[in-house]
Amino acid sequence: MAKVLVIYYSKTGNTEEMAKLVGEGVKEEGVEVEVKKIEDTRVDELLKADGIIIGSPTYYGDMAASIKELLDESVKFHGELQGKVGGAFSSSANIGGGNETTIMNILKAFLIHGMIVQGTSQGDHYGPVAIGAPDERSKSQCQDLGRRVARLVKRLS
Repeated sequence: MAKVLVIYYSKTGNTEEMAKLVGEGVKEEGVEVEVKKIEDTRVDELLKADGIIIGSPTYYGDMAASIKELLDESVKFHGELQGKVGGAFSSSANIGGGNETTIMNILKAFLIHGMIVQGTSQGDHYGPVAIGAPDERSKSQCQDLGRRVARLVKRLS
């Protein structure tokens, strides 16, 4: 059975709430999902997933250090993540606070691994963003990201 791994770092709970919503979207599509805190995630778990979605708060326009550390460590599997589906989401304190640069930096790492990233023509094009706690718009975008990644994983599996 296809599996999606949702990994996140959250200090205030906002990114954690987003991760759970992304996971709900994956489940809606009938795909197995595991939602994990970054501190409970081992880099080799990336190999066992068909889809990987990473969420991070925005710190100085970039991902949390623990997320970056996991991606840096994943270099030992360079080429082995090719063809897996990737997605990203972020929260920040302000509009224009760096959400899109955070998401794009995660997605760039996925692309370097040869992963497949699907944007959307509706809403948050690169991935869901929240300013503070997720509002109804960002909640919907998170669930939609989960559904889109799950559908693409099913197509490719």
